[in-house]
Amino acid sequence: MGGYNGTVVTEFVLLGFSGFGSLRAHLFWGVLCIYLVTLLGNSLIILLTLLDSALRSPMYFFLRHFSLVEILYTTTTVPRMLADLQSSCTSIPLASCFTQLYFFALFGIAECCLLTAMAYDRYAAICRPLHYATLMNQRMCAGMVAASYLAGIITGTTHSIFIFTLPFRGANTIHHFLCDILPVLRLASAGTFWGEVGNLLITTAFIFTPFSLIVISYVRILVTILGVATSQGRQKVFSTCSSHLFVVILFFGTGTVAYMRPQAGSFGDTDQILTIFYTVVTPMCNPFVYTLRNKEVTGAIRRLMKRYLWSP
Repeated sequence: MGGYNGTVVTEFVLLGFSGFGSLRAHLFWGVLCIYLVTLLGNSLIILLTLLDSALRSPMYFFLRHFSLVEILYTTTTVPRMLADLQSSCTSIPLASCFTQLYFFALFGIAECCLLTAMAYDRYAAICRPLHYATLMNQRMCAGMVAASYLAGIITGTTHSIFIFTLPFRGANTIHHFLCDILPVLRLASAGTFWGEVGNLLITTAFIFTPFSLIVISYVRILVTILGVATSQGRQKVFSTCSSHLFVVILFFGTGTVAYMRPQAGSFGDTDQILTIFYTVVTPMCNPFVYTLRNKEVTGAIRRLMKRYLWSP
């Protein structure tokens, strides 16, 4: 492989939607509608947590950043996806591919870390209420958010630079609709073994480890809930965690199936459907999950509408 003398690759060709035929137009409008709902819904959460004084707790501080990351994460892939669905030319220059892969890794890792921080916040609030103000002070919350972004930046930078310093000669066809790590890595004409080892380590570190910490947090929370005397008290405690737990299952469930199953990286129809689900559908669910059953958020929406829409 190291002595392969093919043509130096200057661009990749994305073939993710080549087999969709007449369904491309329907998929375009479906993805566009979901993307707009994602932008509006997550922007609303950011706006509410900034303007409403009742949403100033650490939980909503983390939720604000999580909504921001959701917007950035989906924007990394969806605009390009929509353009490819409307065009017969699906080539992407190496520089653009590098940029997409970098931000896709950055925001994906930041999201994993933020979900872990949110789980710790719920653990501190429910299991250690007397120490909550100390454990989750403003400095601590800011540090956890900063660490989430920093983990994404460092890992995304090192992994992207490593992949794009490998030689790409000859093959330039990606059977996917985005520049994900494995399909790009496997086009390199040398050095792919260590790249796949590094990808496995990163995937394990930022899917298995955060998920394990979240599970430990919720086991402790469950023990505390079961110790609450009244069923009404247990229901109240559980309601504060159910939204976050649903998002965790949705995000880590699809991520685990996509990246840690034995056939991961084959990039057939299953991989593409999974990728559409966790890059397009899952970010749309966040606003609904955190608003429909959250009385504080729905109350903030009513106050915001009364202040800016119904005020004389």
